[in-house]
Amino acid sequence: MDPLVEGLKRVRVVAGLVTALGVYTVVAGGFSLEEALENVVVASLVLLVVTPLTVGVLLMVWRSGGPIRPLRGSLWGSLNLLLRFVGTALLTFTVLRVAPTSGLFVLLLGPLGLWLLAFLGCAAVRLNANFFGTAAVHRALPPVLATVTAWLTAVPDLVTGDLHGLGLRLGVVFILGAPVTVTALGLLETRRLRRHHGVRLRGHPLAPGAR
Repeated sequence: MDPLVEGLKRVRVVAGLVTALGVYTVVAGGFSLEEALENVVVASLVLLVVTPLTVGVLLMVWRSGGPIRPLRGSLWGSLNLLLRFVGTALLTFTVLRVAPTSGLFVLLLGPLGLWLLAFLGCAAVRLNANFFGTAAVHRALPPVLATVTAWLTAVPDLVTGDLHGLGLRLGVVFILGAPVTVTALGLLETRRLRRHHGVRLRGHPLAPGAR
């Protein structure tokens, strides 16, 4: 692991949370838990589609450099983490949507939903560094997958004009802030991996230093 890149990732996560909460509570006039959960669900579904597709494309690239079969263990491990995360996000959304109308069951579903929400937040932060264990497949995969996911999550808001109640300029800055930051960090990480560790994205994962 590169200490500089890992430190920048933590800063990005904290800055993103502060920015989002600040915009929703100060600029947009109030934080909406339901909207935040909907965004988490959408992002999770994007992850579920984009991650396997991106890895599949790269597997086709890597086939020319060596065997792919030895990677199956790491790939299944990453897929398992991804499915668990998406399942937890959907369960959290469902529990918190049902809890307010569940009568006496709110005494059970309310605390369960809050616990799931805290667990989901901690999992998102912990999984940010290796992007669902994909670093075990190839060390350059996490920054690439994070960049692709960030842009695909932000583009729909720009296309549909959903600026979260903000003006045009501030809305565009707010929506593009996350993918631009992720892209900058991703480029920094891949550059350091290439220059200091000899790891190239197109290089086969079994090459020295790639995993």
